[in-house]
Amino acid sequence: MQFASIETSDHMPKAGEMPRVGTGNENLDDILGGGLLADRLYLIEGSPGSGKTTLAFQFLLEGAHRGESVLHFTLSESTEEIQAMAASHGWSLDGVTIRELMPSSGSLAPGEQYTVFHPSEVELSETTRTMLDEVKRDQPTRVVVDSLSELRLLSGDPLRYRRQILALKQFFAGQHCTVLVLDDLTTSDRDLQVQSIAHGAIMLQQTPTSFGTLRRRLSVTKLRGSDFRTGYHDYAIRRGGLETYPRLVAAEHRHDSRRDRLPSGLPGLDSLIGGGLERGTSTLIIGASGTGKSSIAAQFAVQAAARGERAALFIFDESSNTLFSRMAGLGVPLAQYAAEGTISVTQIDPAELSPGEFAHAIRSASGVPSTSIIVIDSLNGYLNSMPDEKFLVVQLHELLTYLGQQGIATILIATQAGIIGPHMTAPIDASYLSDAVILLRYFEADGEVKQAVSAVKMRGGDHERTIREFVMRHGRMWVGEPLRDYRGVLSGVPEKRAT
Repeated sequence: MQFASIETSDHMPKAGEMPRVGTGNENLDDILGGGLLADRLYLIEGSPGSGKTTLAFQFLLEGAHRGESVLHFTLSESTEEIQAMAASHGWSLDGVTIRELMPSSGSLAPGEQYTVFHPSEVELSETTRTMLDEVKRDQPTRVVVDSLSELRLLSGDPLRYRRQILALKQFFAGQHCTVLVLDDLTTSDRDLQVQSIAHGAIMLQQTPTSFGTLRRRLSVTKLRGSDFRTGYHDYAIRRGGLETYPRLVAAEHRHDSRRDRLPSGLPGLDSLIGGGLERGTSTLIIGASGTGKSSIAAQFAVQAAARGERAALFIFDESSNTLFSRMAGLGVPLAQYAAEGTISVTQIDPAELSPGEFAHAIRSASGVPSTSIIVIDSLNGYLNSMPDEKFLVVQLHELLTYLGQQGIATILIATQAGIIGPHMTAPIDASYLSDAVILLRYFEADGEVKQAVSAVKMRGGDHERTIREFVMRHGRMWVGEPLRDYRGVLSGVPEKRAT
């Protein structure tokens, strides 16, 4: 899944502010408060495979696209390996100067081995001198050093290593270079020397999950002289570079929105919920499997499209083709509006999802003009797709708050365990997060299994307290009159009142 960056700006420096340098990743620039401060040295940390080199080349290519002189020092990879990496992302390295600072194959010959001096006394000086000469000659504005583990080994001891990094930092500042130094954290103990020296530091982390893809996330651990968004931000490595998903902070997006009603087009249901869903609120539709939860949500989306608005559905539990077919059988033209582009239907692959990527997808959908309804179908799939996450409910609360501030009516679907009876359970109690709760139930009457619908919660508006029959039959669906002749409908086995 690929999503556009959101709510970013050009981050032009104001009077008195230091100029910024874009990283080539708009969402990362947003996390950094506008990009990196120019002419500073930054540390990019992460284990092998976490995407450090990929991020570094996004940074260099951004400079090359702007006509700047950029320089990459590699101490561990050959030019051929780097070009292969670039080709895998579809990049052209035109405008990027690559300098190899690795020992040649001739250094393996016995006659080339040092006997009097330790390698750190010879190779470190040669490596440093080469770097300084190249920078003075090319006058780059952006430099990448990959990686520090080689310099650390060449230095021999921590004191010499720290002094070497300090000297490089002062030299690059005098040359007006913005520098990224990469550290693959291959030493036994994490070294905080460079982190204390660098102007800023970004940590890239990757951890395995119980099932599916690796979980990747980054954090800005330090950024002197600038505000930045703290915490962890999910990211993915895809063709074209790192896709970063900034942590959602609902408080950053507060503004007033309209509060009009969005009807479903089913008169009985609209009467039950007080005229329709209210913009800026969240509604939980809960019930047993097959009671019509997804069908009602799709009906709201289609009615929004019929009014000239937009809707977005994120489905975990069934394919989009199955959903289109089912709704066509009920006379709901969901596939037609999806083909026209007024309704987007995104099928979520649970094994490939991270919470940040999912939140980013919903934010992107909410940013499309005229979007009024977003459906998450279902909470069961959302929770099951990320079983290792401990704070999904907190993230869901932040997401619903954000959508409410955007004036979006959000529909959450939850499937209860069981089919009939009083002991129905849900995987998560999301009723307290939702502004409205619509309950669907099976009940037995006159030798048939029927469905009932009721509105058990509706903040900020009047609604019926009745229980109505919900019918999906003969190519359509409708909500009937209140079931006043029965009592105990929600138990599943009601009693008919004596006439």
